[in-house]
Amino acid sequence: MPNPFDRLSLPQRRALTCLGILVWLGFYVCVAAALAGFLHGGQITALIFYALAGTLWGVPIIPLISWSENYKGKKKSK
Repeated sequence: MPNPFDRLSLPQRRALTCLGILVWLGFYVCVAAALAGFLHGGQITALIFYALAGTLWGVPIIPLISWSENYKGKKKSK
């Protein structure tokens, strides 16, 4: 059974990706802010938490961006 997302054009994929990123970031910010309220410790604990929270948001977005740019099965150059 063919995947219906395979028929999307490049602008459609990019628009869907932008929407997905906005939804993900909204959710991530709410969760990170809620977790920050449970922090106990000093400034070093807060620094480590915010450093991780500020960088880890991008990890789940990488496959989404990769999908959006893989238009019509474009092969990755090695």
